[in-house]
Amino acid sequence: MKLHDLKPAPGSRKQKRRVGRGISAGQGKTAGRGTKGQAARPGGVKAPYFEGGQLPLVRRLPFKRGFTNLFKIAYQEVNVSALAAAFPKGGTITPAELAAKGLIKEADEPVVILGEGELEGVKLSVSAHRFTKSAQQKIEAAGGSATKLELLLRGAHATIKKLPKSKRPTAAK
Repeated sequence: MKLHDLKPAPGSRKQKRRVGRGISAGQGKTAGRGTKGQAARPGGVKAPYFEGGQLPLVRRLPFKRGFTNLFKIAYQEVNVSALAAAFPKGGTITPAELAAKGLIKEADEPVVILGEGELEGVKLSVSAHRFTKSAQQKIEAAGGSATKLELLLRGAHATIKKLPKSKRPTAAK
């Protein structure tokens, strides 16, 4: 086989349709461009955001401010006072039990325990992904324990964590 013997696979190449070549060609006269208007003229249609001279949507919208942090972790917040009200007899508290009581929406999402309110004589053994210092102090002062759960990373966090340290993006100095 030589270079001049090579041919494309049958049916893989189609001939270009030649428009505007007379009435019998099937694509004559207006050549598929319709009648009159900007799209029918030489030079074609302006940019996709051009709105016939009206101020384009892109320019009518307010400027987008700031940025979206890809690494933000959205915690479900629960106050110490809510724990005391939901579990007056004390006991072991996990994210699954918080979801069952309606204090959080998803048991699989990260949970943070905040220190607002008081635990008066309620001994709680709380498991969560994060605790504020005041919440941890209040739980331990009431005779309970605060256990941190491992945070399972998803999205951009997980992607970055899987990269070797040499390939991770570094902060500009």
